[in-house]
Amino acid sequence: MKKQVGIEALAIAVPRRFVDIEELAKARGVDPAKYTSGLGAKEMAVADPGEDSVSLAASAAARLIQQQNVDVSRVGMLVVGTETGVDHSKAVASHVQGLLKLPRSMRTFDAQHACYGGTAGLMAAAEWIASGAGAGRSAIVVCSDIARYGLNTAGEPTQGAGAVALLVSEQPDLLALDIGLNGVCTVDVYDFWRPLGRREAVVDGHYSINCYLDALSGAYRGWRERALAHEVVRWGDTLPSEQLARIIYHVPFCKMARKAHTQLRQVDLEDSPSGRELTPEAREAAAKSNASYDAQVASSLTLNARVGNVYTASMYLALAGLLHSEGTALAGKRVGLLSYGSGSCSEFYSATVGANAAARMAKADVEGVLARRERVSVAEYERIMNLPYEAPEAITPAPGEFRLKEIRDFRRTYVAG
Repeated sequence: MKKQVGIEALAIAVPRRFVDIEELAKARGVDPAKYTSGLGAKEMAVADPGEDSVSLAASAAARLIQQQNVDVSRVGMLVVGTETGVDHSKAVASHVQGLLKLPRSMRTFDAQHACYGGTAGLMAAAEWIASGAGAGRSAIVVCSDIARYGLNTAGEPTQGAGAVALLVSEQPDLLALDIGLNGVCTVDVYDFWRPLGRREAVVDGHYSINCYLDALSGAYRGWRERALAHEVVRWGDTLPSEQLARIIYHVPFCKMARKAHTQLRQVDLEDSPSGRELTPEAREAAAKSNASYDAQVASSLTLNARVGNVYTASMYLALAGLLHSEGTALAGKRVGLLSYGSGSCSEFYSATVGANAAARMAKADVEGVLARRERVSVAEYERIMNLPYEAPEAITPAPGEFRLKEIRDFRRTYVAG
């Protein structure tokens, strides 16, 4: 019997404060519908200087270990996917290993490729386990990032922060990956980047959306070719993509998932023997099906709408939202996942939801994590955004969480709650 490998459990961590997106819109003199309907946003996480990619990653990993009763002596790999690391040489993963006092006999490293880094880490861990090199051990993959564009910028309402920690093992209670069916697409483009020394990213917004959609097309076609060959999907009365129970997309903002889904359906319709008989206008209309979007995508976006952009963690926050709301209904069903990182690399893969997904998600307490946040005014949000990054405020972290305490001689010190 072929070894099953995938995600056994997950946990999330978010900043302790958030701002209401309608209040932000009004403060900027913008019709709130531009943010709520146009972007699909409701709330936006506000990270202060004490909440960096290390503290968020460590908090998420600690919560995963505690909530899911993880035997850390059986963890042989720790990977952090991030594009907002704290040092050019010292890995975020090394900080997390030390803060959580994890075993020394483990492989630790960071994976950076814009928003794709977390998926790169997941695939490295899954293939390490599937190959037998892990010798029965599990891996922890953490996606941790802070999306920052600055006050009064075009990207301001698409900021956010948080982390998602994944336990990867031979007991895929959440998701059993279809190892080897992955489709990938990489292209050298300048759609989004963050030059050394900058806290804020540089983005060519419209171009980046086009790059995302182009890379999605290539990655999905690669997956579909392999899935058809293995009879996971087939051409017939329904499109191959319609044979997936749900599809989870990278979510820089929630409305992007609708654009992505339309593009994926367009690819199927362009390539389908029956779809080629349609006019381009008819294919476009079919691709924009609201029914398909509502059935396959909408339920995955609840958490993203309340947290905002989390770069590497965005797709995995969507996964958490989907399994939190539909874990029981989706047990035994196959879903598709699309990861995109600017620069660019995209990967489409599929997985089957585990029978114990709902029970695992209940332990993750995602609603509780969000409920414990503090809503702040726009004025307080602006004050936090103007704080110097090297001087975090003296705030005691909640039990089980971590904060940056100080930076002295370029060395970072963290405190546990």
